[in-house]
Amino acid sequence: METIYLLIVLAPLLGAIVAGLFGGRIGRGASHWVTSSGVGLSALLSLYVLFGFVTGGLEVFNGAVYTWMVSDGLRMEIGFLVDQLTAVMLVVVTFVSFCVHIYTIGYMAHDEENWPGESLAGSNSYQRFFAYISLFTFSMLMLVMSNNFMQLFFGWEAVGLVSYLLIGFWSVRETAIFANLKAFLVNRVGDFGFILGIGAVAMYFGSIDYAEVFARAPELANTQINVWGDESWSLMTLICVLLFIGAMGKSAQVPLHVWLPDSMEGPTPISALIHAATMVTAGVFMVARMSPLYELSETALTFVLVIGATTALFTGLIGIVQNDIKRVVAYSTLSQLGYMMVALGVSAYAAGIFHLMTHAFFKALLFLAAGSVIIGMHHDQDIRNMGGIKKYMPVTYWTSLLGSLALIGFPGFSGFFSKDAIIEAVHFSTIAGSGYAYFAVLAGVFITALYSFRMFFLVFHGTGPRDEHAKAHLHESPKVVTVPLVLLAIPSVLIGFFTMEGMLFGEWFRDVLFVLPQHDTLARLGEGVHGPVSMVAHGFAGFALYFAAAGVFAAWYIYMKRPEIAERIKSRFGIVHRILDKKYFFDELYQALFAGGSRGIGKLLWSLGDRILIDGLIINGSAKAVGVVAGWARNIQTGMLYHYAIAMILGLLLLLTWFVI
Repeated sequence: METIYLLIVLAPLLGAIVAGLFGGRIGRGASHWVTSSGVGLSALLSLYVLFGFVTGGLEVFNGAVYTWMVSDGLRMEIGFLVDQLTAVMLVVVTFVSFCVHIYTIGYMAHDEENWPGESLAGSNSYQRFFAYISLFTFSMLMLVMSNNFMQLFFGWEAVGLVSYLLIGFWSVRETAIFANLKAFLVNRVGDFGFILGIGAVAMYFGSIDYAEVFARAPELANTQINVWGDESWSLMTLICVLLFIGAMGKSAQVPLHVWLPDSMEGPTPISALIHAATMVTAGVFMVARMSPLYELSETALTFVLVIGATTALFTGLIGIVQNDIKRVVAYSTLSQLGYMMVALGVSAYAAGIFHLMTHAFFKALLFLAAGSVIIGMHHDQDIRNMGGIKKYMPVTYWTSLLGSLALIGFPGFSGFFSKDAIIEAVHFSTIAGSGYAYFAVLAGVFITALYSFRMFFLVFHGTGPRDEHAKAHLHESPKVVTVPLVLLAIPSVLIGFFTMEGMLFGEWFRDVLFVLPQHDTLARLGEGVHGPVSMVAHGFAGFALYFAAAGVFAAWYIYMKRPEIAERIKSRFGIVHRILDKKYFFDELYQALFAGGSRGIGKLLWSLGDRILIDGLIINGSAKAVGVVAGWARNIQTGMLYHYAIAMILGLLLLLTWFVI
């Protein structure tokens, strides 16, 4: 099996190398075939691994593949941990990536039009894009298959680097360059906390291997350390909070969420691959994998819970006022990531991972459907200019409807089972902050339905696009675009029905995710649920289903039946609308405080340090000092012999006095 695991990881890397280094020679067709084939092979092998765990034919694999070095007893290795959690992540990453590769063939077919004619970067952009997304898949696979913190950090940083390249792929656009720099810098803030957490693990546990760290965690659970001064900190709380700061950056949690909406400047396929299904879920996966540590600190769990609930509620509100079709879906992603973090905060790790899986399918579907609409609208992304697209793009319409229903948690769809499990788990939780989180996730259900179907109705219903030229040329996207939509729509509808019992209440994650008995909220939920039909019936007894229905009705009534109501609300609550439109002024605050502050510090250092101290005092000052000394020395050189004789006598007397004394 070790060979299969290596093939899963290395097949996308090989495709990336071939397309990246030799794409100009082998051409466009060969480039997309070699990368898509590599990811397709990984997807098939991942399904084989998942099937092996389902049937019981595979055992958990935990072993080193290569030892990089040993330093003072600390082993740094490349190794794989393949268990049920890894198997789920492998299938999600490779299947979504494969669909994105196929979709990209159609979406990027005319990418040369996005580059100036004289641009060398545009001459092989098609091949380069496939190399990047294949390299991203390799990086994500290294992250989810790691069995130690060093490899986890490698994958963590690699996906961040490739994300930077993909967000700024259209490098001739200033907005794209600004967005990828913003993503890179914000993630560095989170990664600083992440590497400090890993350093604390290495320092106190003497190992960076998961198995060794998890085995020693209980004996260090009550360890107190002094971070500064005499203040005592729980070691486990400190490690978990620092690791979660890394997750806040990678998974775009408040206040490190500002990079994800701007990352929509990249091509649509990477929005689906990176910002819906894979990279942004790396933080969720990491916290779930670290459950043996987080269970030992209720303070850390509360921190995760409150941050997640805040993200779920407040970023969802921003989605209501967005008019860019991709940004609406982007803020939906932020909100759903908050739901996943809420699940982790109440120790419902299985529900968090389950929602990660279901969300990956329907959110990738919604991003790719948005891309299909953008193609049809000749790259106009403003939903206010759309409408009536249903009759022109039926496949895109129906798949978008299925994705939207899954997102709002329509009964029986995949999103229903995962979101309902999270909401009920929060309801049963007694961890500090669970009351606030329960309010946030319930309110988020209404908000999600409102902005999702606001977008759906404005795009697909109504009289038609305002641009008559776009309306005349509007038609369904080619099959290379629509087939991935259909492939993603199937699990968006069905995957939850067939997997919820085993993943949420069964034995699937036993011995993989660690939950203390007093934190096991899913067990309490499972007492009243006996299969998917029972859970659907249970959903009708709760509030969430009716909040979602109210959100859909409100969207229809306000934006389709009585559109003047939306204008009245906007004018009456102008301050609220401006706050949401400006995204709570986070961007302005960060620009003024951090970007402006950094420039101010740089200007001060240049003024005082460079211009006054270095140029003025050291360089020009030394030259002036030489001039002054030289001017004084010239006054001594009179040319009179008796002056020199007196000076020699006085000097001799001074020397004699020095030696005598």
